[in-house]
Amino acid sequence: MDNFIVYDVVFLIAFALFVSIFLYTRKHNLKREGLLFLYRAGWGIKLINKVGNKYKKTLKVLSYVSITTGYILMAVMFYMFGRIIYLYIAFPSVVKAIKIPPITPLIPYLPQVFKLDFLPPFYFTYWIIIIAIIAVSHEFAHGIFAAYDKIKIKSTGFGFFPFFLPIFLAAFVELDEKRMAKKKIHSQLSILSAGTFANVLTAILFFGVIWIFFSMAFVPSGVVFDTYPYTLVGASSIAMINGINVQNSTYSNMVALMSNDTLNKITSNGDFLITKKSFEQQKGSDNIVVYYDAPAINANMERIITKINGNQLRSTGDLGNAISKYNPGDKIILTLINSDGKEYTKEIALGKNPETGKAWLGIGFNQNQQSGVFGKFVSLLSSFKKQHVYYTQRFDGISVFIYNLLWWLALISISVALVNMLPVGIFDGGRFFYLTILAITKNEKIAKRAFAFSTYFILFLVFVLMVSWVWASFF
Repeated sequence: MDNFIVYDVVFLIAFALFVSIFLYTRKHNLKREGLLFLYRAGWGIKLINKVGNKYKKTLKVLSYVSITTGYILMAVMFYMFGRIIYLYIAFPSVVKAIKIPPITPLIPYLPQVFKLDFLPPFYFTYWIIIIAIIAVSHEFAHGIFAAYDKIKIKSTGFGFFPFFLPIFLAAFVELDEKRMAKKKIHSQLSILSAGTFANVLTAILFFGVIWIFFSMAFVPSGVVFDTYPYTLVGASSIAMINGINVQNSTYSNMVALMSNDTLNKITSNGDFLITKKSFEQQKGSDNIVVYYDAPAINANMERIITKINGNQLRSTGDLGNAISKYNPGDKIILTLINSDGKEYTKEIALGKNPETGKAWLGIGFNQNQQSGVFGKFVSLLSSFKKQHVYYTQRFDGISVFIYNLLWWLALISISVALVNMLPVGIFDGGRFFYLTILAITKNEKIAKRAFAFSTYFILFLVFVLMVSWVWASFF
């Protein structure tokens, strides 16, 4: 997949040239508004009006669903924003480990540049496809609900930020704002929330597509372990280190018996292993975390096991069943995958499980749990993948490319929906919030003050976030 970045950069350059030429030859349709250049056209207006006028009963029901969805997203975003603020203020050590600022637009190559291994690569090709799908569906949803409420659509088109290259695009549907302002609050709320509602539907749709695609394009072909079994031993009970008797159980004496380069064998009612660095990090503790003296850690095994004695593994259950057929001391041939993705074999003698007495390799599996609303959604996007199972591609290269594209599509769809419902003036959530307060108080002055307060308050919180990140990262 790394080779794809070359083709991606070529596509980026070609796309920038195409857009530049396109806009130059049609500059009479361009108009600057703030930081954006808008290219106005009539694309899609007939389709928007057709849908808005044909499916009135359906759109009437969906208007209530859309508004309800808007309020839910706004509440979730308030909760997430509060959690992020708390994290950045209360846990500066965690913030220090975060490589990018908390408020950063997702741009092509961001995960690659900052080496964010928990995210898949993000290419310019992905970005253009995702913008086309998310922005167009978002804006068309605004237009469809506006057409349903008999509000004229003046134009459609796209905007772009003219920084460096005209490639940072955004779609828009221009409505008759004066006519919209005269409509009932329910109608305005449904139009404002329609875009985020469309983003939610897009996320749900592509989550289903991911599920189907993954089952077709990937095959379970091995087991991935992520730790070695460990336990606690009393520091004062350590009798030997690397075969040498411990005469005095002081910290300095025990450290002196340890090697920097290898695992150190500790004897304390059994044999255990620990690195010198790990021991030093636990200085002062009465109980020391140590690994069991097991075959896997001694052999420095690769973390992906595909076969045992030539028999294919497809789950942790397969691994357990295979090992149960042998006795401690029996030798088996493991097929492993190294960091370069190459298969190789290794002979290894099975050990004895200290708890059951049965044969074991001495590998462990952590249960990875994401916390927070956003983290749980990220986990949901991969929920159909069995934990600790290694998958291979049916279609080499293209399977991963398409899967990552679909994954980003679903993730960014819900992210756009959430951010857009923040009660800030530049987002749909700003006017949505204003109309809500107006409906409750029946007082335009109070609604405007509430709208201004929410906008400045959110911007203040953003400032606090950025300051917290700078302070934790550089001081």
